[in-house]
Amino acid sequence: MEAVLEAVRRDTFGRNEAGRLRREGRIPAVLYGESKAAESLTVDPKALMHILHAKGGMNTLIALKVDGGADTRVLLKQYQLDPVSHHLLHVDFFRVAMDKLLRVAVPVHLSGEAKGVKAEGGIVDFVHREVMIECLPANIPQQIVIDISELGLHDAVRVRDLPAAADWKAVSDADMLIVHLVAPKVEAEPAPAEGAVAAVAGAPVVPAEPEVIKKGKIEKPEDEKE
Repeated sequence: MEAVLEAVRRDTFGRNEAGRLRREGRIPAVLYGESKAAESLTVDPKALMHILHAKGGMNTLIALKVDGGADTRVLLKQYQLDPVSHHLLHVDFFRVAMDKLLRVAVPVHLSGEAKGVKAEGGIVDFVHREVMIECLPANIPQQIVIDISELGLHDAVRVRDLPAAADWKAVSDADMLIVHLVAPKVEAEPAPAEGAVAAVAGAPVVPAEPEVIKKGKIEKPEDEKE
C-alpha cells in the first residue's frame, strides 16, 4: 500500500521555530537513510495522521514529494505525540530502495474462534502481536492473519507455524510464541479456620480467650509478701 505526502524543505531550527511551524499547521520532520545526507523538512500533520490511520499504518510506503519534486519512497521511522493533546509534534522518515530487502515489524491479526474455548473452557492468550519479517518495500503486508479456529486447549502457534509466503519471510525467532490456548486459572479455596474444622468434626467450638499482654513482674521482698 502506498500513499503520497507533500513536504517542504526548512532551513530554520530551534524550539521557537518548531512552535511557529505548529501554530501554522505544520510540523518539523527529518528525512535520512540510504547513505544520503539528512534533510530537514516540514509536513502537514493532518495528512500524515490520515496515513497512520490507514490499514498499513507505520508500514505504509509513502511517496514523499519534497518541494514538488520527484517522489522519494520512504517509510515512517518514528513520530512524537503531545502527551496531552496527542497531536503530532515531530516525525522521522527513512529512505528505502525499492530493490533492497528490509526488515519491518508487521502486526498479527487473529481470525476465527478457537474450538477449545467453548469445548474445553480455554482462554486465548495473545502473547506477541507483531512479527519481524524481511521483504522488498513494495511487498510489506498490512498484517499477518492467523486462523485459530482449530486451536484446542494447550495448542499454540509459533513463528515457525506461520504459513509460507512468496514475497516475505519471517525473521523473528522461530520458537517465539505468538498465541496459545490456556486453561483458566483456578483459585485455591481458603483453608478453613480451626473453629470451622471443629464444627465439622462435631466437636463444640470454644471461643479463644483474648491473649494477655504480659508485663515484667516485680518480686516483693520476703518481708512485704504478707
